Order: sequence, then structure tokens, then C-alpha cells
Amino acid sequence: MAIHYGADTVYLGGKAFSLRQYSSNFDTPELKAAIGLAHRHGVKVYVACNIFPRNSQLSEIKDFLVYLEQIGPDGVIVADPGILDLARTSAPGLPLHLSTQTNTTNLAAARFWRNNGVRRINVARELNLEEIRTLARETGLEIEVFVHGAMCIAYSGRCLLSNFMAGRDSNQGRCCYPCRWKYAVVEETRPGQYQPIREDSGGTYIFHSKDLCMLEYLPDLIGADVHSPKIEGRM
Repeated sequence: MAIHYGADTVYLGGKAFSLRQYSSNFDTPELKAAIGLAHRHGVKVYVACNIFPRNSQLSEIKDFLVYLEQIGPDGVIVADPGILDLARTSAPGLPLHLSTQTNTTNLAAARFWRNNGVRRINVARELNLEEIRTLARETGLEIEVFVHGAMCIAYSGRCLLSNFMAGRDSNQGRCCYPCRWKYAVVEETRPGQYQPIREDSGGTYIFHSKDLCMLEYLPDLIGADVHSPKIEGRM
């Protein structure tokens, strides 16, 4: 469907090691077939291998990277430095792309990743246009920017709630800890009926922000030398 509707690149994942484990995804023969189909239509394929693995997964990840090198995707998307190092040593023919999960926000970090074999960086989503333009023009890297899709609130301390609610950047040491405040929710057809947010036997339920929509800013991103606007949609 992505090829049919005009994508010039498709990103996808195998049955393991990407951040969309509940998507149907591709087993190893299907990965090979998908890459072949895309290449016959002049479309590139990037394979996500962007989990943050535990020790027990490293051997399987190495085998997966070696297999990817054999079937020839146009890039592998990684986030963890250990996976990046495994790819460089075990599958040196794989072009390396850095996931937005790595939170690249500055020139020094971008140059570090470039010096460690990365060709393309999907930049952190909190960057403004001028910061994106600077990375594109001063690093020699290909720059990719999400223009549609989910905006995660937090990963392992990288949280945006404080930024949104109080204008205090938690990633700059100014967090006001809104995660510790007390909340209640109101369903839109029941105004005034406040339901507490709490953990129960079924789990804890945390809200997601509205999806990113950058349609009106696409000309600005193109003008900032962004190589690839990326559309999320695997789930």
C-alpha cells in the first residue's frame, strides 16, 4: 500500500527487535520478499532494529543483522549503541540510520554518531526548525524528520510533561515533576464528572498526546535541507 500510494521509501520491522512488536510484521522470508518487491518498484526499504536490548538478546540480534546484510535493505534503523556496534562489526555492509529514540538534539551528538558510522539521523521531535536546519547543514549527515504520527511522552526519564505543563524542560534539569501530581479525567460528553486516574487490577492507564501533523510545515522542512519527511503508521 505504501508503494502504491507513492512512498519512495518504506520502513518496516521483523518479528523481533523493533518497537512495534504488536504489529503483524515480517518473518525472515517475508522480509526478503518485501525488499525485493520494493526494489523492483524503485523504492528503498529501511528495517527497524531499534529496541534497547538485554544481554540475552544480543546473540539473536547479531544473527538478524547478518541476515539483513545478506538480503540487502537500504538501511537499518538502530537506537542502542550496542546494536550499532554489532552492526558495524558483524554486518559492515549495512547502512546505519539512527532512530529518533536516541534523542539527538545537538551538533556534538550528531557528529559523534557520524564518527561511529551513522549515515542518517532521525532527529529528536522537540527540535525547532532552526535547530533542524543547523544539523542538516553542518553535520554532513542525512536528516530525517517525523511529519506524522505518535509523540511519546517519556522514555527512561526523557519526559515532555514538564515542558508542556510548566514550560520547564525536564531534559535540561528543570523538571517540576508533573508525573507526581494528582489528576482526574473528564469524558467529553460528561462535563463535570471527574474520574480519578489510578492503578487498579487491570493496570495503569496514561494518556497519549494528539498525533503529530506537520502538513503545513512541509515546505519549511524542505527549505531546511531535510532529506526525508517520515510518516509513522505501522500500527
